[in-house]
Amino acid sequence: MKKNIILVEDDCDLAELTAGYLSSYGYEMTVVNDGLEAVETIVTQQPDLVILDLMLPSLDGLEVCKRIRPDFSNPVLMFTARNDEIDEILGLEMGADDYISKPVEPRLLAARVKALLRRSSTSATDVTGETDHIEVNGLLVNDSSRTVSLNNKHISLSTPEYDLLWLLISNAGNILSRKYIFENLRGVDYDGFNRAIDINISRLRAKLDDSSTTPVIIKTIRNKGYLLAM
Repeated sequence: MKKNIILVEDDCDLAELTAGYLSSYGYEMTVVNDGLEAVETIVTQQPDLVILDLMLPSLDGLEVCKRIRPDFSNPVLMFTARNDEIDEILGLEMGADDYISKPVEPRLLAARVKALLRRSSTSATDVTGETDHIEVNGLLVNDSSRTVSLNNKHISLSTPEYDLLWLLISNAGNILSRKYIFENLRGVDYDGFNRAIDINISRLRAKLDDSSTTPVIIKTIRNKGYLLAM
């Protein structure tokens, strides 16, 4: 079955070229040129993936991402201005799963799309490891139902947050480097600059009421990575 992708891009020429290129990989493409229209179309159609530009009429890409997230859990790949780190951080904070800078090298875009779709498909169907649930110090993660609770209180997580927590708790007591985490979750090489892991660690800590300055659940091991404490 073809994967459905919504491309939100107000540059009609670029949108046509991008949609045509991705169509050659077998994806079913829908192009939307307006931010408000994008929100309605994404929530209604529930595509397998959204490619979202930042600069849009009616609503910018950040606001689109923020509005769709309560009703849309599939991956969002955001276009950002080249070397503009604030765009990248804001995009991730609003719920984007990954970002890519313009101008976009077509093969890199196709690789990112493929990796996000593969990760999303794996998250929806696979059970990692020999057990489907792990409990550590009152933190219970059930991979069959993809639910999380802390001291019997339900914790609602996005797909990227859940995937990261499952990887951490599956390796509780072990230090995981950013490179290891990124490549396991994304399926592509880590370039040393992507901030997605750090942003999702911050989100997880906030939802688990774990201190950002002296965390006790998810610890930062300086120059090495992250560790979920036993």
